[in-house]
Amino acid sequence: MVSGNLSAHPDGLDPATLDRPLYTAVIRPNQSLGRDGFRIVMVLCCAVSLVTSIACWRAGFWPIAGFFGLDMLALYVALKVSFKRGRSFEEVAISPLEVSLARIDPRGGRREWRFNPLWTKLARLDDEEFGLRRLTLISRREHVVVARDADPAERERVAEGLASALAQVKKGF
Repeated sequence: MVSGNLSAHPDGLDPATLDRPLYTAVIRPNQSLGRDGFRIVMVLCCAVSLVTSIACWRAGFWPIAGFFGLDMLALYVALKVSFKRGRSFEEVAISPLEVSLARIDPRGGRREWRFNPLWTKLARLDDEEFGLRRLTLISRREHVVVARDADPAERERVAEGLASALAQVKKGF
């Protein structure tokens, strides 16, 4: 007959919590222009383009109106591509058993990496002027850049969380 606390593991590790993440993050690209901002920018640019086109047309420079139209089309396409790219994101999770990184592209395609946390280290590339430029997870021969589309301040927060979680996992073993 066994007595005592059956939920406690002899090594002090609870098997039910081994796969529970110590750190998770969803990292999205930095976008400074929202949907309302997009509409405002497009309306203002089109208004300026229209007024300038009419003035040029009246002065006899009618081909310029077409070029202004092409400029507005190019601006619209560039902003739409930027919004589409903004739908991509990265998911990072660190548990005592694994480090997982998933990168989801704008079309929904998913690419995943899984590492042993005991063999994983974090490499940083800092710049005095711009802050944290690159954050890389390294495990054996594999190098994966994390938070590549985030701004330096967010990249710094992710670096602190990842370093803390990796240290906590390594300390437990």
